Amino acid sequence: MEIPPLTDDTVRLALVGQVLKRRWRLLAALAVLGAAVGAGASVLLSPGYQTSSSVLLQGPRQADELLTQAEVATSSVVLDRAAAQLAWHPSGADLKKQVTTSVANGNVVAITVSADTAEHAQQLADQVAQQFVKYSTQLASNSADASVQLAQEQRESLRNQVKLTTEKISDIAKSVGGDLTVESVQVRTQLEGLRTSLEQAINDLNQADLATGIGNTVVLGPSERPTGPAAPTLVQLVAGGAILFFLAGVISHLFTARADRRLRGEPEIASALGSPILAGVDVTTPQGDRLPASGLLGTLRRLLGSDRPWVLPPVATSADEVNRDIRYRRVLARLATGPADVLLVVADDDETGKLAAGQLAELADRLSVPLRIFEFTAGRPTVPDAARDSGVLVVLSAGSRTAWELVRLAEACADAGQEVVGAVLTHPVRPAAPADPEPAAEAPEKALAGSA
Repeated sequence: MEIPPLTDDTVRLALVGQVLKRRWRLLAALAVLGAAVGAGASVLLSPGYQTSSSVLLQGPRQADELLTQAEVATSSVVLDRAAAQLAWHPSGADLKKQVTTSVANGNVVAITVSADTAEHAQQLADQVAQQFVKYSTQLASNSADASVQLAQEQRESLRNQVKLTTEKISDIAKSVGGDLTVESVQVRTQLEGLRTSLEQAINDLNQADLATGIGNTVVLGPSERPTGPAAPTLVQLVAGGAILFFLAGVISHLFTARADRRLRGEPEIASALGSPILAGVDVTTPQGDRLPASGLLGTLRRLLGSDRPWVLPPVATSADEVNRDIRYRRVLARLATGPADVLLVVADDDETGKLAAGQLAELADRLSVPLRIFEFTAGRPTVPDAARDSGVLVVLSAGSRTAWELVRLAEACADAGQEVVGAVLTHPVRPAAPADPEPAAEAPEKALAGSA
């Protein structure tokens, strides 16, 4: 027996259209939920209004010194001083999360701040930059004072060493003697040269800049007032969350449909059973094709429209009960040329199939057609052994069985010696409005007359 291919259909636009048409309420609810999640995420992710201020560090600077200055700009001292100057009275700890620094080219420290309004962002950037300059200047001044004192002590010690060296040079020059020999003249010339070099060095030391190379720190102009909130904004996060949840809902539906191995089309079902589909009938149930709404979850599924299948193929429903009776009569008419004893098999968990089997058996009893109902277990199907001139008619709901389940049912029938004469495919529908009974009164007879 040839096993039909599983549902490996590619995702088509028609399938996406079915999701949008039959699950629009659920997708709309997911979009609203995504928008709410995006709005909540904006509290953590949205930076608000952002602006920056730049501070120039004059003089030669090392890379590690620039990084140190950037850390100083976000220190608690600078932030506490800036908070004290702001009109809305934040704390330094609050500003710690709103202020970041980075080192740019040209000895520039960039201070980036975020706030709830554009005015607050501009004020915060200016105050942090000003307090950073003041604090940095104060630190440089304290360091310069200590450096000046140390330099003075070193220069005084150096002067004493130069004085002692000069005196020693003079003593050596006197000890050379008064003889004007070539050697004595050369020694005296070298000593005078050393003395002159020492005196020049001490003069250069006295004229050196005592500032020790420490430059000034200045702010490169006021910060700009931002014209709008920085990305990601509240609107962007809300829209992104709604779109993301909407697409996730559509993709999850498509993935579920692709992973579902239950057969829905008549050709696939007929191929799995190895017998033709005699008819497709709709069965009136109180809730139609909806799942029973039990509890809070069931009520929520009904409100969102997710309590009914969305991948079933379109079915031509009957106009009324009389027309449905005509379809059952046609099934019985097609069985007239088959076995004399027909066993109507239906799964014990297929409620729609059992309703259809009961209606078909009731009509067969009225028409004196031998037809018996047998319920089997879908997991392990068993069928009674074949009698003389007997066959099996399978009744099942569309989309309720996989290909392997139908193949196992066909094998069980073959093991019992039963011939599968056909199948009836059922679809649950909601009750329709009552139709005029007079024009339909003659329909059953006409249907039977044309179906023989």
